[in-house]
Amino acid sequence: MTRKRMVTEIGMGTDIRGRDYTKASVRALKDALWHNSLSVARALDLDTDSMEVVVTIGVPEPDQVDKDAVLAVLPYGTGTVDVVEGGLEIVNDRGTDATVMAHAAAVVYLDVP
Repeated sequence: MTRKRMVTEIGMGTDIRGRDYTKASVRALKDALWHNSLSVARALDLDTDSMEVVVTIGVPEPDQVDKDAVLAVLPYGTGTVDVVEGGLEIVNDRGTDATVMAHAAAVVYLDVP
């Protein structure tokens, strides 16, 4: 069997108030995943839990993201989460709060003959 990249999905998520980087990251991954229905595993007669999903999240403060909460979004398979510097933070007029934008990429791999 050979590990093959099958799908790349991208998404964006926000936390409008509260600077919650995990909430924005979870929403970004959901945006990437929830707009499609992958049938590639079943088309190859593979179990959907055989999918390996490599998730990359981009936010301004990577250390503020709970990787386990992001990983819990995956409906099938196993996964890993890497959080890197990226995204966007838009500070309010008073400088007391900000809107956080997170970007997500989910790359799905399968072992195929």
